[in-house]
Amino acid sequence: MQRITRAGRALTVFGFVALVACSPKPGSDTAATAGGSAASTTGAPFTPDAVTASNAISSAKMTEWIKTLASDEFEGRAPGTPGDQKSRKYIADELQKLGYSPGASDGSWEQPVDLVGITGHIPTQWTFKKGEAGIEAKAVDDYVAASGVQAPVANIENAEVVFVGYGIQAPEYQWDDFKGVDLHGKVLLMMNNDPDWDPALFKGVTRLYYGRWIYKYESAARQGAAGAIIIHTTPSAGYPWQVVQSSWSGEQFELPAGDEPRVQIKGWLTEDKARALAALAGQDLDKLREAAKSRDFKPVPLGVTTSLTIPNFLSNTHSANVMGLLKGSDPKLSNEVVIYSAHHDHLGVGKPDDTGDTIYNGARDNASGVATVLGIASAIKALPQPPRRSTLILLVAAEEQGLIGSKYYGEHPTFPAGRIAADINFDSANIWGKTSDVTYIGLGKSSLDAVVKRAADYQQRVVKDDEFPDRGHFYRSDQFMLARVGVPALYLNPGVDVIGQPAGWGRAQQEDYTQKRYHQPSDEYDDTWNLDGMVQDAQLGFWCGLIVSDADQMPTWNAGDEFEATRKAALEAAKAQ
Repeated sequence: MQRITRAGRALTVFGFVALVACSPKPGSDTAATAGGSAASTTGAPFTPDAVTASNAISSAKMTEWIKTLASDEFEGRAPGTPGDQKSRKYIADELQKLGYSPGASDGSWEQPVDLVGITGHIPTQWTFKKGEAGIEAKAVDDYVAASGVQAPVANIENAEVVFVGYGIQAPEYQWDDFKGVDLHGKVLLMMNNDPDWDPALFKGVTRLYYGRWIYKYESAARQGAAGAIIIHTTPSAGYPWQVVQSSWSGEQFELPAGDEPRVQIKGWLTEDKARALAALAGQDLDKLREAAKSRDFKPVPLGVTTSLTIPNFLSNTHSANVMGLLKGSDPKLSNEVVIYSAHHDHLGVGKPDDTGDTIYNGARDNASGVATVLGIASAIKALPQPPRRSTLILLVAAEEQGLIGSKYYGEHPTFPAGRIAADINFDSANIWGKTSDVTYIGLGKSSLDAVVKRAADYQQRVVKDDEFPDRGHFYRSDQFMLARVGVPALYLNPGVDVIGQPAGWGRAQQEDYTQKRYHQPSDEYDDTWNLDGMVQDAQLGFWCGLIVSDADQMPTWNAGDEFEATRKAALEAAKAQ
């Protein structure tokens, strides 16, 4: 059992779990309150100075940050817009006020992210034909489509539609939906999830990257397909059709294209229209989906052809990742870093809702995440001296467009991946009050499990796995792009057991938000919000970061994890630098 003597703030990861039994017990004089502050610090795992610093995280300041970023003045913070520029400057100014230094490689606050904007004009109807028969899908109501290419026109012409099940190739699960069939020039119709009926196959109900729409389009492109259509259902997507409508309307942004394969058209169909398409082919959609549950499944040509042309308006713009740096206090470890991340963008101005509101303010998603990270930044600066490792506050761009800002940072890091101890990410914070639990997305994947448990024990909270595992949350926020380059990732989400509320109330609030306000103009700050839980979670993130920053060894992915090999390679590369 070794303590960090330099700052005396946290336990090392080595021997960490063994000390859990020694933590203060609920109800004792040294127990932490549910809000994360100790009634007495005697015998607590963090020093009085660290406990005092954690109290710098205040709901009043968080409210100010959220209200500002989510105000109409910022126009929904879409990439490349005046609202985006305002938000980036505001965040940089706040980091400067907190005492951080510019964190970009050129000594500025921003890491520019060049973007190509694509505004596609989709036809009012998309027609599918078989012989003399045909069906039409109405734009927005039945289908949504976007250009898959950065070109003046995206086009598919008289292409056959082929049902390809999940559209997955996963050798580690002996799964291949394509079976070597030549799909060049076809339009692939596929389901929006991965096999979920057997915990031993893939991860059961826990969604993997294979079930994400980004993977689906990438997978189709690797087959040489002309287009790909994802069948939307609310259970398989984790959100209703209205989210597809809002997220895929207006200007779409990408990093400048390289030589990667691309489909011409990226599409979505409602389940009802996909059922009609299958019927046009003389097939039953339910039977097709059932057949796709077998490893023996082969692509099913539907004998249906389709054409679609999308004229595109292209623009070149940029956004930026905003970064503040605090150098570590240990000369031996200050070239390593703990990252706290959240995305600062949202959807901007778009289709009006029933009230006529056109500004997608993104108050919870993700002004609240930015506020959480800024709150943690204030606590770190309130310490008598910085943590041993350096701290990087990373507020990334264009997350809503496919994790673009974090992807760019992962490819162009300011610290080599092998010197990034961990990424602690926040996306859509708790606005409903303190909870007796905390949701840890990625539980079971890395040695960070012990870190989260120790900090949660200090707050007298239970650590739970993803409450909505079928939605693939680990692959839907920015920590995933850091994990892809090997960085152990800690993604903290709100708990669902809200103190003082009946069982199920917290889960119901999260579901209600997803159904009614997620990616809608109604995601606005509300004076009824209770930010005590947001403070609680920010303090938890602060404790976790201290443990990681002050430990002698960096966190690791668990043996056999999908990111383990990449991490080992990154560590070896860092040693050689």
